[in-house]
Amino acid sequence: MALSKNPSDYIEPLHINNLKGRVMYVPAQAKSSREIFVIYGHHSSLERWWGLVQNFADYGAVYMPDLPGFGGMDSFYSIGKSASLDAYADYIAALVQMRYKRKKVTLVGISFGFLVATRMLQRYPELANRIELLVSAAGFMRRDDFTFSKRRYNTYRYGAAVLSYRPLPFVFRHTALTAPVLRALYARTHNAKHKFSLAGNNQKTFEQMMNMEIGLWQNNDVRTYMKTTVELLTVDNCGSAIDLPVWHVYTDNDNYFDNAIVEQHMRIVYNKFHPVKINAKTHAPSVIATKQEAAAMIPAKLKKVFAKTK
Repeated sequence: MALSKNPSDYIEPLHINNLKGRVMYVPAQAKSSREIFVIYGHHSSLERWWGLVQNFADYGAVYMPDLPGFGGMDSFYSIGKSASLDAYADYIAALVQMRYKRKKVTLVGISFGFLVATRMLQRYPELANRIELLVSAAGFMRRDDFTFSKRRYNTYRYGAAVLSYRPLPFVFRHTALTAPVLRALYARTHNAKHKFSLAGNNQKTFEQMMNMEIGLWQNNDVRTYMKTTVELLTVDNCGSAIDLPVWHVYTDNDNYFDNAIVEQHMRIVYNKFHPVKINAKTHAPSVIATKQEAAAMIPAKLKKVFAKTK
């Protein structure tokens, strides 16, 4: 059966641990029993990764849940918990245990999502037996993987820390993150320049990207965004080994990470490291990437791995 062009056709309500959110489930588009669990990255939503999910569906059934505080899902703060990396690891572990029981699963972590996947496997080592294939899509491991200058790092690190305290998230949301302000200023900021460079000179594409970015900023919980920013800028996931190989998708044009250092850290934790280089201009595909545009995230080398084991 051909996939619908509308991602909402595959989105269902998600209720877990007193949190309400959504999950995207796309049946396998080929004869395959592979189950693919995708943990999306920072500043995300289900719709933002629709293009990539369509590609994964060519190799198995895809299950991608919202993360608390992102995509419009209730935040951990709504149930009296902090948006820590450990909390996200526990949340994903609960979903894996609940959904897959004794089944094997392919686990894909996108950027921040790979931090969550790693921490989950460190906190729940028994789940390693459930993972038949582990993929890092532009993932990282430790705070010194970043290529930011010391000044920029400190600006992000301490600025986010300050903005994670109430009532500043509310004030920030209703001042800096209003649509007029974002339209006027966001594309000029340091990191957003890389994102919007993918639009080239196409004004229609630029507007579509801007609309998606405004939606992401306004749907994602500001306090959660700031707290998780601090988490990823201070993280050290190299504390305990995981008895699994990892397939790491990366680009030489990553505007966030030093690939050589990322590799060193992944080799410390995982028993085997398989690098998979892609030809991409930025850290991640466009926020409005089509299936064709997002296909670069699953290069031929990785497609063979997906195809041969199921």
